Amino acid sequence: MTEDVHAMADEVAQLMAQRLGGARRGTRPDLATMLRRRGGALPRRQRRAARLLAQMQAQARSPRVARQIDIRPAARAHADLVRYLRPLGTAARWQAGALNLTAAVMFGLMVLAAGVLWVLVWRGLV
Repeated sequence: MTEDVHAMADEVAQLMAQRLGGARRGTRPDLATMLRRRGGALPRRQRRAARLLAQMQAQARSPRVARQIDIRPAARAHADLVRYLRPLGTAARWQAGALNLTAAVMFGLMVLAAGVLWVLVWRGLV
């Protein structure tokens, strides 16, 4: 259980280092260090989740306290942070943009067809 908290915190710290910077080359800082260095770059909700996860990581270092930790808030905080920090790939970004453009064009064509049909019915041609 304590290994889970440590693994979650390490993953978030690594993602913060990749996305926000703040880690020296060749080092893997822990979550508390990354929060101190680049925590201000996170939105308030993610910063709160990161603080919770760092606090849980610190508590998990003590064997007696680690047995009493409820891992569910840490798992929720980890999921929120990973969802925010995991970068969206360029291919997925291009695909989403193309899909949005196609949807806008199709909606415009549907509105145009409805307008033409309404004019045809209004003039009595259909």
